[in-house]
Amino acid sequence: MKKKQFKAESKKLLDMMINSIYTNREIFLRELISNASDALDKLYYKSLTDTELNIKKEDLEIRIELDKKERSIVIRDNGIGMTEEELENNLGTIARSGSELFKENNEETKDMQIIGQFGVGFYSAFMISKRVKVTSKSINSEKAYSWESTGADGFSIQECDKKENGTEIILYLKDNTEEENYDEFLENYTIERLIKKYSDYISYPIIMKEEKIEKDDDKETTTIEDKILNSRVPIWKKDRKDVKDEEYQDFYTDKFYDYEKPSRTFRSVVEGKCSFTSLLFIPSHAPYDYYTKEYEKGLQLYSKGVLIMDKCNDLLPDYFSFVKGLVDSEDISLNISRETLQENHQIAAIAKGIESKIKKELEMMLKEDREQYETIFKNFGNQLKYGIYTSYGMKKEDLQDLLLYTSSKEKKLLTLKEYVDNMIENQETIYYACGETIDKIDLLPQVETVKDKGFEILYLTDYMDEFVFKVMQEYNGKKFMNVSDEAIDLDSEEEKEALKKANENNKKLFEKMQEFLNDSISSIQFTHRLKNHPVCLTSKGDISVEMEKVMNAMPTDQKVKANIVMEINENHEISKKLEDLYKKNDFDSLMKYTKILYAQARLIEGLSLENPTEITNLICEELSK
Repeated sequence: MKKKQFKAESKKLLDMMINSIYTNREIFLRELISNASDALDKLYYKSLTDTELNIKKEDLEIRIELDKKERSIVIRDNGIGMTEEELENNLGTIARSGSELFKENNEETKDMQIIGQFGVGFYSAFMISKRVKVTSKSINSEKAYSWESTGADGFSIQECDKKENGTEIILYLKDNTEEENYDEFLENYTIERLIKKYSDYISYPIIMKEEKIEKDDDKETTTIEDKILNSRVPIWKKDRKDVKDEEYQDFYTDKFYDYEKPSRTFRSVVEGKCSFTSLLFIPSHAPYDYYTKEYEKGLQLYSKGVLIMDKCNDLLPDYFSFVKGLVDSEDISLNISRETLQENHQIAAIAKGIESKIKKELEMMLKEDREQYETIFKNFGNQLKYGIYTSYGMKKEDLQDLLLYTSSKEKKLLTLKEYVDNMIENQETIYYACGETIDKIDLLPQVETVKDKGFEILYLTDYMDEFVFKVMQEYNGKKFMNVSDEAIDLDSEEEKEALKKANENNKKLFEKMQEFLNDSISSIQFTHRLKNHPVCLTSKGDISVEMEKVMNAMPTDQKVKANIVMEINENHEISKKLEDLYKKNDFDSLMKYTKILYAQARLIEGLSLENPTEITNLICEELSK
């Protein structure tokens, strides 16, 4: 027996390999299975030029055995195997990759897709093992050798008895502690789960023995059978014509733990500087935690069929965070642990392609299956709006044609393009109104006149809607305008002139009324925007009344205030009453009327009353006269 020290020398380096590079101990199985797959690949590719080997690919396999008594896991392959020198060089030198050397030294295999790159995956075994034993016989040697180590103290190599070529790794598990239960890796279901999660698409069968109990006439018969744990061929690499819709649906519900089939499934293969295959799904409903901080976006990332990341959030922009699925690429560069990415520009290139594909699919669905798209928009439309708002309008061109809003005419959802196409002659403005519900918006006094003029109105019921329009500013050259904006002007020139004169004549009345309201409003004026209603509130500037409500409802200490104008219908009887009270110097009654009108206007807008007791007393007082 030869006792040796690791050529990488220090215990500190091996400790870093085991405890720092890998953050999830369960990936030891992924690493060792990947190494076994590489060994099988090497043998198969070698057999293509060495006819004496007579290797059939269907005979190559990986086997796993669990021994609860010995507390050990055995991983065995019938691949190319290692010589004594290769055992020492590949396992005795940290960060030396035998797979990379194999590719470099064999011209005919330079393009083969070897999984192992860095030569450190093997050492992840020490995350769960107190002792590791590797027995191997090379296809090029008559002798077999055993490599054994307990970690950083070094390793030993000795000749042993092994007839068949290949490698067997035995992991002797660490003792359980209060924090760590290593025995979980001795359960069949744990191993099956890890194979399904990380190594389901290794191209060789991964086999484990399974006990089967059969009952016949009260007799139990136990048989041991081989069970293949992996699917081997990913569904996204099968010929499209060979995959049924039901198979995609089953794959989705199984992989992403959904109880309903997806609304949309789309698969693409992109060739280029960074080639990749994607299989994406749009869910039919939002997950229960979708609008919470706990929700994690991201796509599964595979490299050569091996799961690298369960949720790679760099592959999806936030506004498409509802999309589920995976990306498989042989071109991405990984860091030494294969758990994180090394070159962001590769992922950025893939993400750009994914974003473009999702957008095209949504546009196609909007065009070809409106009902289904509307369902998706009801579930995830806020995210699309969020993309425009948080990018300060930079994503406007990409997302604006995916937005839907309820229209005043038929109460149907319209795109902005459909609204503009429906505009009446010479209309230059996209009119909108905000409120909690469609019904409440419909009752707003400001809405009535705009509709009477023949203009269609978009009803904004989501808290983010108006903020999005403010960021967008315009669509296709048409500016957005809130029907509650003080600047809205639908009067003829004659009407404008008459209104201007009425406001100038009653300037002192309005100043007196404003005194009664203190700083609640910026001004009072007559208006023609109201048909039958006596009063309404409008706003000047960028912050509307609705935006004030939304922003002040947020859990912050900062409060905002809209620049509010109280507008009184000049053609309503109330205007004559106010003028009469002012002429009679009945300022007490004028004060009561002013406060009641202001309270009425706030209630119509869905705003709370600053002093409800005072208002109810004033109303009762006036009613009792």
